[in-house]
Amino acid sequence: MSRYLFRRTLEAIPTLLGTSVLIFALIHFIPGDVTSAILGERATEEAAARIRALYGLDRPLTEQYFIWMGNLARGDFGETIRGGIPISLELSRRFPATAELALIALFLATLIGVPIGIISSIHRNSLLDAVSMFGALLGVSIPIFVLGLLLIFIFGVELEWLDFVGRIDNDISIPTITGFYLIDSLLQGNLRAFGNAAGHLILPALTLMTVPLATTARITRSTMLEVLGQDYIRTAHAKGLTRRAVIVGHGLRSAMLPIITIIGLQMGGLLSGAVLTETIFAWPGVGKWLFDSIVARDYPIVQNVTLLVAGIYILVNYLVDLLYAFADPRVRVAA
Repeated sequence: MSRYLFRRTLEAIPTLLGTSVLIFALIHFIPGDVTSAILGERATEEAAARIRALYGLDRPLTEQYFIWMGNLARGDFGETIRGGIPISLELSRRFPATAELALIALFLATLIGVPIGIISSIHRNSLLDAVSMFGALLGVSIPIFVLGLLLIFIFGVELEWLDFVGRIDNDISIPTITGFYLIDSLLQGNLRAFGNAAGHLILPALTLMTVPLATTARITRSTMLEVLGQDYIRTAHAKGLTRRAVIVGHGLRSAMLPIITIIGLQMGGLLSGAVLTETIFAWPGVGKWLFDSIVARDYPIVQNVTLLVAGIYILVNYLVDLLYAFADPRVRVAA
């Protein structure tokens, strides 16, 4: 087991380093100039040279890269170009909003998607199976920004049932403990704030969860169909075990590895999908911040936040690899 963990750790390190090189290269080779974004119409050669010197942009790219990585190793994310605000401070304020939205969306997608996949596999080729898989296909096909706008129009504008701007109403204040409004409001016993935060969270979470829900349902169905056709499943039925015991205890347990894989991969998709979702719903998280920074060409924010998202994606995949060893003893033996 320890050898398995050690090998997975060694594989994650070069992946993260390679990702950092790719992000650095893409940021520095995309069209546009940070000096023109800062100076605007006042841009002159002398002023542009001062800006480049101030941010180290006049140095060789290799030197810039190693300076950037050295700062990150010390926990220094630098400052924003506009305003000179420490990126780490703004990130600590915005990241809980994105994490809360992504985790709620992932939880709902898993809670709904896995049972739908199991039920569809049990009732294969039935009307229920056809309807659920059509819904899954629809969920994958509709772009996030289209679905988000539709939900806003129906439930926010026409019916006026749900809020669709921000995390909470302006007249409600939640002292920060964890940064997760649902948890902080419960810890303080503020049920009014909890209900208001939950109301703001519904539409963005529904929008963000559609793709992972549909994907999880389809993967669960196909994996369960393969498992339920195995000889040991027929043997379990022949022994007189209940249908529920066979499906859950034998079928679902054997199908867990692909399901765990797809759930883990969805986390990265949720973080990337949060850029669109947060922009549509004016959600004050990392995704909207990243979008605004791209428009403003605030490259330190874009560079550091993109690497952070990539690092989280790599970390999630690393944790998924560890779950393999606990979910299936054969992984530990093979390692």
